[in-house]
Order: sequence, then structure tokens, then C-alpha cells
Amino acid sequence: MSVRGGLEVIAAGPMTTVQDAGRFGHADLGVGRSGAADAHSFALANRLLANPPGAAALETTMGGLRVRARGPVTVAVTGAPVPLSVDGRGAATDTVLHLPDGAELAMGLPDRGLRSYLAVRGGVAVRPVLGSRSTDVLAGLGPDMPVPGAVLPIGPAPKDFPVVDHACTATVGGDRVTLGVDLGPRQDWFTARALGTLLSGEYEVTSRSDRVGARLSGPALERATTGELPSEGMVAGSLQVPPGGEPVLFLADHPVTGGYPVVAVVRSADLPRAAQARPGTRIRFTDRPRP
Repeated sequence: MSVRGGLEVIAAGPMTTVQDAGRFGHADLGVGRSGAADAHSFALANRLLANPPGAAALETTMGGLRVRARGPVTVAVTGAPVPLSVDGRGAATDTVLHLPDGAELAMGLPDRGLRSYLAVRGGVAVRPVLGSRSTDVLAGLGPDMPVPGAVLPIGPAPKDFPVVDHACTATVGGDRVTLGVDLGPRQDWFTARALGTLLSGEYEVTSRSDRVGARLSGPALERATTGELPSEGMVAGSLQVPPGGEPVLFLADHPVTGGYPVVAVVRSADLPRAAQARPGTRIRFTDRPRP
């Protein structure tokens, strides 16, 4: 792929990774999908720029990312609504931004939500690994995490041009979120009271959370049976319950197998909202269809 311009990283914030739509077809080798944790916000950023849907972008956690344009570039920032500036002047998220050569874009701390996406027209053109430019932080697979001084190459601009300069979006993040689940596949390992607790109680996202999963604090789920499971396949959204009884919600970089029972799985449509739940967010689970 030819390269046109670049983004120089000035500050990477608490955590910034390169992500695309994910790494497909390697689960039998023990390689997970990874990819953007909030697939909706990632896709919106690429749509705004008329990029291919899977073009790689930067996913940053709790803002703090600063980049400098190497050559004129067109970008969009979506996801958790960060205070945004270009050369010190305020700019808007969910819009198409044209940065001249040398311009500096800076993200502040979002007041809600957790993850923001910086897409660039042409996509971040780092070398793919097993067909993907996503960094899997659990497997240590994919491109290195951007660090100050790194210059990220940009691919050629797509043939199509942006058709809008701003997108109206639903609110990202919040103090409370309700996530739809389907019970199982191991709900029979838990008492009826535990299943009722899962669907009526409230859990809090703890600080022991990352792209692998969100550790939740709340009422323990009582098992109906003892013993151990052989390791079995895991998917994003699995609510795995360790012996302590508090569930762990697996996210984009989840392990591909696990030995603790999965009491329920968050529906894929709600995974982007799960990915935007920062520590302190209160989560409820429901098995009812979304109205």
C-alpha cells in the first residue's frame, strides 16, 4: 500500500491503540478477533470520511491523545465526547476536520464514556498482522502501541468523498446502562435465585477493567453445582463467573477459551455500550427484548 502523509504522536494518553474491524478466522489457532471495542463509534468515524468500513483508526481510552499532521490530512473523532482542539482552537467531535500540515489535534478528558476514535481519511496504514491492524493487548499481537515520537503512516484516500460534515449521534456513555443478555450457555450451573439476582441487581464497573474485560462488583451469583468445567470457547459479551461469584464481562480482547461457567452473554448490539462503560458505571442486565 502506498503511503500519503502521516500522524505524529505527541502524547498517547492513558492508552491508545490502533484498531480496525478485527482479526477474523483464527480462533482455531487461539487468536481472538480483537478490533475496535465500540464498533459503532469506529464505523461512524470511517463513514464520515468515506473510508472503507474496516479502515484502521486510533482508539484512545479517557482521551489525552495529541497528534500532529504530517502533510494535510482529514480526520474525524467519534465515541466518548472529548473536548477537542486544533492548534488550541476548539473543534467538534463527530465532524469532518481538515488539518493543514503541522496542525496539532488534542483530546481532553471525556465527561462521559470511555473510548474515543480518531480516524484519518485513507486509514492508519501500519503493517497488518494475520490480516488485521488491530492491537490485541491480551495476546500481544498486532502493531505496537503508539508512543510519543511515532509517526503513523496514512494510506491513499478512497475514491469516494465525505457526503456530510457532521453526524448527529446518540449519547455515548452515562452513569447507568442497561445491557440485553441471553442466559447461558451454563445458566444451569447457577441457582434460580442467582439468575434472578443477575437480572434484578445492579453491578458496578471496577477499575480492574481494560480491553480484555470489565470486572464487575455487585451481588455474588450462587452456584447450583460444584466442580470444574473443561475449558470452552468464549465470545465477546460472555459473563464469566469466577468462584467469588462476581461476573467478568468479556470485551474485544477476551481470551478465546475459559474454564469458569458463563451465566449469560451480552447481546452483540449492546457490546458498544458495554465498551463505553467506564469504572463507576452502574450496569443492569435484562433478558427482555429491546423495545
